[in-house]
Amino acid sequence: MRVFAISDLHISSNQEKPMDIFGDNWKDHLLKIEKNWLSKILPDDVVLIPGDISWAKSLEDAKIDLMFFDKLPGKKIIIKGNHDYWWNSYAKVKSILPSGMFAIQNNAIKIENKIFCGTRGWQVPEVGEKLSENDEKILKREEIRLELSLSKAAKLREQEEKIFVLMHYPPFNSIRQSSKFTSLLKKYEVYAVVYGHLHGTVSLTNQVIKKDEISYFLVSTDMINHDPVLIDNCLL
Repeated sequence: MRVFAISDLHISSNQEKPMDIFGDNWKDHLLKIEKNWLSKILPDDVVLIPGDISWAKSLEDAKIDLMFFDKLPGKKIIIKGNHDYWWNSYAKVKSILPSGMFAIQNNAIKIENKIFCGTRGWQVPEVGEKLSENDEKILKREEIRLELSLSKAAKLREQEEKIFVLMHYPPFNSIRQSSKFTSLLKKYEVYAVVYGHLHGTVSLTNQVIKKDEISYFLVSTDMINHDPVLIDNCLL
């Protein structure tokens, strides 16, 4: 079983939100993803999808968008992104997922000897930046949610089993300073973190970095040429 990741697919089955308005790199992006996915991912593999999955605003529409994954091999693990407006309660989201797709929300999942957990995250302030009261409130809530998910992952872990974390937002600012998020990831001895949200942002375009012995992967689909990235056993 191998672990791959790809984020920010922004599926819109009804074509109300065509992504090619954001540049030629988005033209036929779902066809490119499908082709690359089928070329490398096997039924026993796991693909992590850290948010911004669908433009849908209702569960009914999201269910249609999620059918995109039905024809693709591998188990899929998803978390909520800031544009996943359709994602409300965990129970309702779980009820519409295609076979072989799993959602993470204040929980952790173990598949074979690998453990997966995470949370959406939020904007980490830049140097000298003061977040609004509302942003600060959301940030603190997401920090709590990450620790909750990590604690559940720790309970599932046996010996040296790897923990993979999905976050939609990057867990650090543009100069990758340590944050409460990164401190928690270090505390729980996470193996790798995947995140998305960023598109064409010059300061954070490195696909992979290592911090505190943890590998961090930026996997927004347009940043990785719409080609799922191998996460497990990546040597930095």
